[in-house]
Amino acid sequence: MDNNDLLIRLRYALDIKNHDMVEIFKLGGVKTSKEDVMKMLTKTPEDYDGQPGGIVGEDEFKDYLSVSDATFESFLNGLIIFKRGKQEPKPGQPDKPALTNEPSKNLLLKKVKIALQLTSEDMLEILALAGVTVTKSEMSAMLRKEGHKNYSVCGDRYARNFLKGLGLKYRK
Repeated sequence: MDNNDLLIRLRYALDIKNHDMVEIFKLGGVKTSKEDVMKMLTKTPEDYDGQPGGIVGEDEFKDYLSVSDATFESFLNGLIIFKRGKQEPKPGQPDKPALTNEPSKNLLLKKVKIALQLTSEDMLEILALAGVTVTKSEMSAMLRKEGHKNYSVCGDRYARNFLKGLGLKYRK
């Protein structure tokens, strides 16, 4: 799963409208237009490989816009501000949080947890809605800071099912 796929699935799960997507990017410090957001929300050519119905031409993806790790993290930071409001920085703190080099899927779990004010039990419940059983310690390991001795990288399976569970919970 790439950042575009994560963005598409997160947008669907939380039922975020196009104009809200532009606002969230703006809150995260990324200037973008509605047209650019639509380009980010198109599937990649790799998503169509092996699909029935013939070969898809490259010209159909000329409008595709790849989402970098920094852009995705900025979107997640903007989502927190969009859902919870802007927090005034404490003296000596920077206005914007510094971008990390953490894997996108781990950041997705952490930042969505903050934005939606979820507890670890809520996250386990969301994964259970998607049919995945995760222990508290596994979840805790994925939410830890990179470099911690118990840190674990979040795999595609957990990220995909977390977003699926979010959709089941929030799109009733």
